[in-house]
Amino acid sequence: MTLASEAETASRAVLEAACTQAGLDPHAAELLRLGENALYRLPGGIIARISRAGQTAAAVREVQVARWLEAQEVPAVQALPNVDQPAEVDGRAVTWWQELPPHRHGTAVEVAAALRRLHDLPPPITFDVGRLDPFVRLSDRIERAATLSEADRAWMREHLAVLQGRYAELPTGLSPSVVHGDAWIGNVVATNDSRVVLLDLERCSVGPPEWDLVSTAVKVFTLAGITIEDYQRFVDAYGHDVTRWAGFELLRDIREFRLVCMAAQAAGENPTRADEAALRLACLRGERGPRPWHWTAVS
Repeated sequence: MTLASEAETASRAVLEAACTQAGLDPHAAELLRLGENALYRLPGGIIARISRAGQTAAAVREVQVARWLEAQEVPAVQALPNVDQPAEVDGRAVTWWQELPPHRHGTAVEVAAALRRLHDLPPPITFDVGRLDPFVRLSDRIERAATLSEADRAWMREHLAVLQGRYAELPTGLSPSVVHGDAWIGNVVATNDSRVVLLDLERCSVGPPEWDLVSTAVKVFTLAGITIEDYQRFVDAYGHDVTRWAGFELLRDIREFRLVCMAAQAAGENPTRADEAALRLACLRGERGPRPWHWTAVS
């Protein structure tokens, strides 16, 4: 049995147990994605999201944030009503969501508008949304990077410590606000009924708005995934250019390191991704020339 089939078997067992708790029928469940989280579609337009072990607190917050945004009339993925959430099975959290209608990735302008709307909200008062931790789970991902050498992992541990030290002296910028926490273009979608919807709310917290803005800057200047013209439209729509801020390079460096750590963890679970993990690490260490770097998406 391959690692992927083992992971699917394990996630389906978790799904079945969680469905029993929630009074839902798992037998026609369709696997949509098996990556950082496992996603299944159940009959009736229900999406089940299964986290990795140890993420129950984040799942609780994600559901709370989704319901808060719905109350604020901010378009976002909606938690299934009238079901106790999350269910916990073998340390893994299972949450239930209403399936979105057909949709596409948001444009740079749509992402900017969605972030502006989110950042303008006052923080919730009915629950603690928490403080931003830009280093969440990085140590764990480094240790899971089984395809990298011990010397490479040692470099990553040291680099993480350097970034943490620099973040402790982050320059002053925009006023702290509720941030999405993982504001890549793929986490903001436009539906066929003309809504621009926020997805993947598990890292929502209070922190510097620049943390959300730097994702789009990385998309253009590190990855060449969108054009300079797209980025300027993003800046114009949001009303602020994060690249002109003294803390930009630090947040960019942290974002890039997160992308390296994610690929390294993915390679440890699926060795076919090992070349991509090694490439990203080499880029970060200055061995592949200047930005932009051409990285292949992993999940």
